[in-house]
Amino acid sequence: MNDSIRFILNGEDIALANVGPTETLLDFLRMKRRLTGTKEGCAEGDCGACTVLVGRLADGKLAYESVNACIRFMGSLHATHVVTVEHLAGRDGALHPVQQALVDCHGSQCGFCTPGFVMSLYGLWLTKEKPGRREIEKALQGNLCRCTGYEPIVKAAEQVSLQRPSALFDPLQRTRSEIVARLWAMQASGTIRIASGEDWLIVPGSVQALAEVLSQEPEATIVAGATDVGLWVTKQMRRLSPVVFINHLSELQAVTESDDGVTIGAGVSYSRAFEEISGKIPALGRLIDRIGGEQVRNMGTIGGNIANGSPIGDSPPPLVALGATLALRSVQGLRQMPLEDFFIAYGKQDRRPGEFVESVFVPYPKAASRFAAYKITKRRDEDITAVLGAFLLTLDESETITDIRIAFGGMAATPKRAPSVEAALIGKPWTEASIDAARPAFDADFQPLTDWRATAEYRQLTAKNLLTRFYLETVGAPAELKRFEEVA
Repeated sequence: MNDSIRFILNGEDIALANVGPTETLLDFLRMKRRLTGTKEGCAEGDCGACTVLVGRLADGKLAYESVNACIRFMGSLHATHVVTVEHLAGRDGALHPVQQALVDCHGSQCGFCTPGFVMSLYGLWLTKEKPGRREIEKALQGNLCRCTGYEPIVKAAEQVSLQRPSALFDPLQRTRSEIVARLWAMQASGTIRIASGEDWLIVPGSVQALAEVLSQEPEATIVAGATDVGLWVTKQMRRLSPVVFINHLSELQAVTESDDGVTIGAGVSYSRAFEEISGKIPALGRLIDRIGGEQVRNMGTIGGNIANGSPIGDSPPPLVALGATLALRSVQGLRQMPLEDFFIAYGKQDRRPGEFVESVFVPYPKAASRFAAYKITKRRDEDITAVLGAFLLTLDESETITDIRIAFGGMAATPKRAPSVEAALIGKPWTEASIDAARPAFDADFQPLTDWRATAEYRQLTAKNLLTRFYLETVGAPAELKRFEEVA
């Protein structure tokens, strides 16, 4: 059947032949299925009250991830298993251990956010047998609570890891093989097209089919994770049609390593990218850990962040500093370019009609190089960037700068390198005096704007100070603030 979206909702098979391209999972659950445990708080993927789990087959295995239902479009759900909080209780009505732990530890007060916390903790419970406090806090980055102060919720997560009843109790563990078989049967063999009035939803059956669709519909909106596009709908009330969904395409989800670097498919999520590259490029891994909350990282993709071209996107500056290469695909074939050349002006990228981002190649820093990326925000976790600086430094044996690449987000209309600063440093000794002498060159490279995240003056001073911070860290000064558990 190529005229309907098919998925499993809790235990029920669903087939939708009449669904709008921007209908959200949250609205479907609440309005059409009366599953009101999933709440609407922010409608932009920040608060986590709408958290559900979505399971998908990957490499023949079924994996579940927490996601924000408020910005998850229905078109992205084909051949998935959607799990809501209503599915957790036992057959006799007994609470799931995750739910019971929140009761025992007084982890709920007003209760509005509680179902979202339950689902985030349930996702952690499924994947980590005995998570440490750091892993618990990471799993809860995307959930906000005004009442409890979080400590009772963290204690509940610690308690439930010690209480694991028989696998037959848990609904997902009990039915895993059955769900796998049902999802296999739902796999589409061709492209799905659904009309809703004058609007169209398209789910290509392959990358080649995607190229053909875009050759016919070059103005289509391509959606991978919808962590940005979702807000176009929920906040800006934009009408989008046709919408082409690509998050299911396995060809775009490959991560391929070589001796020189790693190629990341456009459909690879932040969570998957973290797993693959945090060991090879630790600074980039630490940055990914601060992009949104766990739900956003499970949905959002590096390819989408690049294609969107936002001047405050988190992944382009470090990838530009590392010298990444972008691959674009269309029916005409493959086109490659340095990533920094892709960004032309605000809202304008070098993407020809019918082209889509296929992958990005990220070179590994050389053993003698030093790399760092710094994200400046009003709060540490789950916040949008005010300034993001990335630095790649190469020195010779005499500690003279042979090469330095500096890229910033939040400082211009696009992610942008700092050529004047780089020129002021190359050939100079790597000393504090050289850094101080290069700081004025920032004024030639950037003329940032003032907005509600930061003033122009703050951004300019911060960019200069990040260069100083990079220098101090490379010479061993304790310039980076550490979390308590990292220094205890």
